[in-house]
Amino acid sequence: MTMNLTEELTAIVGEKGILTGDDVTQRQDGWHSAPACKAQAIVRPADTGELSAVMKLCHEHNQSVVVQGGLTGLVGGARTTTHDIVISLERMRNIVEIDIQNRTMTVESGVNLQTVQEVAEEEGLYYPVDLGARGTATIGGTIATNAGGNRVLRYGMTRDSILGLEAVLPDGTIISSMSKVLKNNTGYSLPHLFIGTEGTLGIVTRAVLRLRSKPLGGATALVAVDDFANLSRLLNLAESGLGGGLSSFEVMWHSFYDLVTGTDRHRAPLPAQSAYYVIIETQGNSNEQEQERLENLLGQALECELISDAVLTQSDSEREKIWAIRDDVEALFELSPIHAFDVSLPISAMEPYIDTLQSELDRHWTDNRCIVFGHLGDGNLHIIIGQVPQSDKAAVEELVYGGLNGIGGSISAEHGIGLDKKPYLKYSRSTAEIALMQVIKQALDPKNLLNPGKVLS
Repeated sequence: MTMNLTEELTAIVGEKGILTGDDVTQRQDGWHSAPACKAQAIVRPADTGELSAVMKLCHEHNQSVVVQGGLTGLVGGARTTTHDIVISLERMRNIVEIDIQNRTMTVESGVNLQTVQEVAEEEGLYYPVDLGARGTATIGGTIATNAGGNRVLRYGMTRDSILGLEAVLPDGTIISSMSKVLKNNTGYSLPHLFIGTEGTLGIVTRAVLRLRSKPLGGATALVAVDDFANLSRLLNLAESGLGGGLSSFEVMWHSFYDLVTGTDRHRAPLPAQSAYYVIIETQGNSNEQEQERLENLLGQALECELISDAVLTQSDSEREKIWAIRDDVEALFELSPIHAFDVSLPISAMEPYIDTLQSELDRHWTDNRCIVFGHLGDGNLHIIIGQVPQSDKAAVEELVYGGLNGIGGSISAEHGIGLDKKPYLKYSRSTAEIALMQVIKQALDPKNLLNPGKVLS
C-alpha cells in the first residue's frame, strides 16, 4: 500500500479510523490459535458512506480487502496476507431502530449478537439466532456465514431471520434492500445474494432483523440414550409430543460428555455411562405448561425404553449448568493438537459414518481421540479429532470430508468455507454449481478484490 493510499484512506475515515504497524500485528486473523494479522492496515469506517468511499478508492488502486467481524470463525475466512488491507466494522455498532409493531430491528453490522438478543428481550421480543460466541460474534459476521447455532431446529439459520440488508459492492456501489416485510416477491432476492457468501461479493453494513414473540416459558432436560437408533425415535417423539415447542435437540456422544464432565469445571448431572446424552429444550407460553409437557414426554420415553435416565431442570441456574457442558468446547484443547470439523449429513447415515471414520482414524493414528457432539435435530455434527499431528491435517480432512461424498452430506453445516475447506468444496457442490458461483463472483468483483481466495479459487 502506497503512502498516497494510506493518506487518502485516512482522509476518508480520520486518524481514529485507521490502524497501522503494531496496532495491526497484535491482532489475530481468527479465534484461538489463528495467526497474527499480516495486513498493511486496518480501516474502520464509521458508516456506510465512509465504507463506500473506501471501497471506491481501493477499487481504483486495485487494492485487495479482507473483511473482519468478531473473528470467531474457524475456517480461515478472515485470514490476511501482506498485500491486503482489512475492513473492520467495529465502529459501526448502532441499533438503528426497533419497530415493535412490525417486530423488526434495524442494526449496523458491527453490533454483536448478544446485544441484539438483549435489546430485543427488553422490548418483549426475541432474536432466535444463538451460538456460544454470542458475546463476540457480530451480526455482519453471522450474516456473511449464514450462522446456525442452537435453535435452527425451530427457527432456521440466520438467513431465515433477515428481511432486508444493505451492502457495499467492491466498486463502492451501495445496494440498499432494507425491506421490513416478510413477503417480498419482487424478482431476485438481493439480500440472499450476500447471506452466506463470506464477504466475497459485498460487505454487509446494515440489516433488518426479523424478531419473534418472546417465549414466556420453557423447560430443559438432559437425558441418557444407550442406542443410536433410539436418538431418531426420541427426536420424532419430541417433535410430535411437545406441540411444536421443541427448540433444541442437542446430542453429545459419550466421548464429549465424559471429557467435559471429567474436569473440575462441571459436575455431571447424569453418570457418564451411556452412549449418548441429549439436551431437549422446549419453549412456549409458561414454565409450568412446558415443564408438564416435557415431564410427560420423558415419561413416555422411559416407558418406551428410548432413554435410560433423565434429569429435568428446576431453575435457570440448573439449565445454564447443563448448557455450559454443551458449550464448553475449550475443554477440548487438552487434546491438542486438535482438528475441528463442522459437517452435516442425514441422521440415517450418521452412525455408519462415525463408525467408519473412527475405524480409519484408529488404523492411521492409534492414539487419536475422536469427540462428537452437535445439533442432531438439523443433521449437524461437530467432530473434534485430537492427538493427531498438525502435519497430518490434510490426511485427516480427506477422511472426514471424503466420507461425506456420496451420502448427501455437507463439508460445512454452519461455519462456511473460507480458506480451509476450499479444497473440499467439490465433495458438496457439483462442477456446474461451482462454475455458477464463479460467474457470480466475476460479475460483482471482476478485479477479485474482496476476500480474494476465500470460498473460490
